[in-house]
Amino acid sequence: MNKEEKELSKAYDVGALKLETPSGELLDMLARAGEKTFKKDKRINIRLTSHDLVGIQRKAAQKGIPYQALISGLIHQYVEGDIQEKQKVNQAG
Repeated sequence: MNKEEKELSKAYDVGALKLETPSGELLDMLARAGEKTFKKDKRINIRLTSHDLVGIQRKAAQKGIPYQALISGLIHQYVEGDIQEKQKVNQAG
């Protein structure tokens, strides 16, 4: 657990946190958001090197997911800003 998770766990253990049952309205809103998030409605075709495809398939197998789901998840993370490009370092010559 990270620091925040440890603090929350400790607060729960000593009774400082009280769990509440989510409202029906909140559950409905979360269900709609989940449907929109996971609905795949577009198809693309891409070309990869054999080396990259084998690497992706290997990583997906380690995670126990289909390789297409891994690729889709990586694209989603990049679009949402969770994966960032490395900054190029300017080298003065």
